[in-house]
Amino acid sequence: MNHDPIRLEVFKHRFAAIAEEMGAVLRKASYSPNIKERRDYSCALFDDQGRMIAQAAHIPVHLGSMPLSVEAAIQKFNTFRASTDNLDDPQASQGLAPGDVIALNDPFRGGTHLPDITLVTPVFVENDGLPTSQRSGAPALFGFVASRAHHADVGGITPGSMPVAREIYQEGIIIPPIKLVEAGEINQAALNLLLANVRTPEERLGDLRAQIGANQRGALRLREMVEEYGHAEVGRYMETMLDYTERMICRLLSNLTDGEYTFSDYMDNDGIDDQPVLIKVKVKIAGDRAIVDFGGSAPQQKGSVNAVYAITLSAVYYVFRCLIGLDVPNNAGCLVPIEVIAPEGTVVNALHPAPVAGGNVETSQRIVDALLGALANVAPERIPAASQGTMNNVTIGGIDHREEEPRPYAYYETIGGGMGALHNQDGPSAIHTHMTNTLNTPAEALEYAYPLRVLRYEVRRGSGGEGQHRGGDGIRRDIQVLGKAQVTLLTERREQNPYGLNGGQPGIPGENILIRGEDEIPLPGKGTADLRPGDILSIRTPGGGGYGEGQIQAKDLVK
Repeated sequence: MNHDPIRLEVFKHRFAAIAEEMGAVLRKASYSPNIKERRDYSCALFDDQGRMIAQAAHIPVHLGSMPLSVEAAIQKFNTFRASTDNLDDPQASQGLAPGDVIALNDPFRGGTHLPDITLVTPVFVENDGLPTSQRSGAPALFGFVASRAHHADVGGITPGSMPVAREIYQEGIIIPPIKLVEAGEINQAALNLLLANVRTPEERLGDLRAQIGANQRGALRLREMVEEYGHAEVGRYMETMLDYTERMICRLLSNLTDGEYTFSDYMDNDGIDDQPVLIKVKVKIAGDRAIVDFGGSAPQQKGSVNAVYAITLSAVYYVFRCLIGLDVPNNAGCLVPIEVIAPEGTVVNALHPAPVAGGNVETSQRIVDALLGALANVAPERIPAASQGTMNNVTIGGIDHREEEPRPYAYYETIGGGMGALHNQDGPSAIHTHMTNTLNTPAEALEYAYPLRVLRYEVRRGSGGEGQHRGGDGIRRDIQVLGKAQVTLLTERREQNPYGLNGGQPGIPGENILIRGEDEIPLPGKGTADLRPGDILSIRTPGGGGYGEGQIQAKDLVK
């Protein structure tokens, strides 16, 4: 497709700016520290077929999965109703209209795990600029905008909705694609039902309203682009963006040596059975195409480390997107040259009603580790040793007695660690890596919002793997509870070390410790515990793997 490269660059940044501005609105309008401070959200722009055109630089695990949410919304409401005159007609309400907002979180219908609630808004524009044969006299569907945010509680058996569960029903309220807003009017019955099933309804309502506002801003900006450039021009550059990204991925694959590259890595366990969980991948590169096959990976597990297909797709998307090394748009063109095989009923493509809370945050990290391990055979100069390989998920909940009227609270956070070293540099320390891109919750914000106190927050020196280049060090974060509370941990790399590459040493595994008085009580990587007032939860995160043989080994070789 012929295009003006300067105009392509303009449109690339205009599309991305829409998603970025959506994120700014969501962050500023949200209630919860998890969204406002940690920025645990993503925003994206889609064409009328549901293909992702642009995503802001938000959360990598949402890259490949958000399009499946939009696809689920389209499949549910697969007719387009531009008029609102017939709202009383049950059949008419099954279509999409201006002012609609679709909400969903069902992992088996386009979601990832239940705390991630996605809102999808169809964008209608005046069709005066369309060819005469396509005009209907009513607004025409031009695309979609979507926002996804991790809500700190959506019900379930533990505060924070990240339990070690045995089925998805224990993890929280399940939202199939429903109209949360219809023709500009809130579906109050649906909203009331949702809020009645969470521990922190006021916070959830504030965050949902922030998402609605973010989507409204994105829809406004897309309509303004169409008014400025016209339907045909904006639509043409949407296609051009997809083609451009596809060509860049094809060029990447063409520059890699053809062949089959395999790697296996393990998760510690599923939180119920104390057995390692195998993630196995084979990457076949042939010309400008690739097949990524996860056949041989462990069957879906009893515990909540199962990943749905959307998560595996996101991990593949992320890895190949990183390998490009250019400022290429985040869009659906990335996966066109890549076939992803994830057998149903395995830990990388679990089937209903498997629990999946940890699949999004933990299994996604191990899928990336396995993919990078395989590709290290073909692109060693681009691949780091294993990073910490976990998001160190911590949820703490209870009753906040600091106000005159006690109220429930639910705190959720992921904690950074060490990044793996590269062939030419040490790995950074104390950083979120790979499938997460959040910030930390500042101690001031945490202590203001919750009956918690941060006693210690520091780099875990010496936890990175040795080598010619050292892996980055992890973090130690000690949090004291001021009242009775329940803590749930979903953490990894407590038993399986982050691997080193090319002779580099592995990173040091993480630890979870309960400090009660003078006692230090080891906690499992996954599980729930009751805390007493004054107890201290100490999370010590893994370091990254080292790269290349270290100085001592090198001297020995010289001798």
